[in-house]
Amino acid sequence: MPGMITLYELAGADAPRRFSPYCWRARMSLRHKGLAFEGVPWRLVEKDRLAPAGAKLVPVIRDGETWVHDSMAIAEYLEERYPDRPSLFGGTHGAALARFVAAWTDRTVQLHASKPILMDIYASLDPGDRAYFRATREKRFGRRLEEVCPDPKAELPAFRLLFEPARRVLAKQAYLAGAAPNYADYALYGTFMWWRMVSRLPPLERADVLSAWLARMDQACDGEGARALAAAGMAPAGEACG
Repeated sequence: MPGMITLYELAGADAPRRFSPYCWRARMSLRHKGLAFEGVPWRLVEKDRLAPAGAKLVPVIRDGETWVHDSMAIAEYLEERYPDRPSLFGGTHGAALARFVAAWTDRTVQLHASKPILMDIYASLDPGDRAYFRATREKRFGRRLEEVCPDPKAELPAFRLLFEPARRVLAKQAYLAGAAPNYADYALYGTFMWWRMVSRLPPLERADVLSAWLARMDQACDGEGARALAAAGMAPAGEACG
């Protein structure tokens, strides 16, 4: 029987507001595996707490004496360490697909998602994290935070257009992985949890096939996402779609 795993995950000023997309991948992976864990709030200026893992960013897990960082590395570790638990990938071919979905989400979806919700993220942060966030993001974007996306609603059509490949798949099956969700779904779902944990701007239109998928994902793993949104006082999938 495995012991309690510790998951370090980014939290806002309100501790229940756990909004990192990568931490959500790790959280859903742990739930999928049915492993007991404690989610520990971590903030951007607390780099020293991650030193044993050789990391500066979350997610990080501690499983006994083993520390693992990076969401994909955590998923691969859990798959290898707990092979008797439900598979996160469904075999080597599924793992290859999950890596592709994660890479597409990282390099395309989240790049566009970050701009409309940038000021919402800033407002959600613990006050001690705001100077760090402003300095690092303004360096990344080359302008003041307030100038990055002055009209978030205007960004929505282009953002929503990115999901055409996923729509084609989800029009024919319930999840990206098929009949049941796995890490491929969690990789994309993390972005929507990131968005909805900090912003009331609807990421999707209500009639979008992704909205139905998102509602199913909120109920996956015994409703992990739905419970977290409720705890943070944010809207579930149906209410978070325009």
